[in-house]
Amino acid sequence: MRHAMRRKDRQISPEEARQLFEGGEYLFMATVGQDGRPYGVPMSYAVMNNTVYVHCASDGRKLDNLAACPWVCLNVVGPTQPVYDDGFSTYYESALIEGQARLVTDEEEKNRALLALAQKYLPEHMGKAEKDIKRSWKRTLAYAISIDCISGKAKRKKTVINDE
Repeated sequence: MRHAMRRKDRQISPEEARQLFEGGEYLFMATVGQDGRPYGVPMSYAVMNNTVYVHCASDGRKLDNLAACPWVCLNVVGPTQPVYDDGFSTYYESALIEGQARLVTDEEEKNRALLALAQKYLPEHMGKAEKDIKRSWKRTLAYAISIDCISGKAKRKKTVINDE
């Protein structure tokens, strides 16, 4: 069940939320285990088309949770600035995606996802990417996460327009 955003005055458009995801440094992925316990972990990622791709090792709690429940919540936070603005506050931008994760089993899609990650984080080393991807292929998994719902919010510094 989705709730309406409480602070509508801070809601940003889905397009702005997508831009935050496309330009973000890392995301935080929340999963839920079979026992109902939450688990969250920061991850590197790449966005291609209407899909978020992450990579990981081939075992662990996150994978157990995804096997039990493929629904995830992804969060990205943009630049932040603590301020005293008639009280303690923070200027921020953040975006959230809800979607389902699926293990990427198609080899071409997996290769594209891993290349996109290499391009995002180390574009100056793309000449080495294919070799390194091939070397770690068997121990690296890729997950594709659908973007079923995207939203975002921000508190930004108010700009003052001087009409003089």
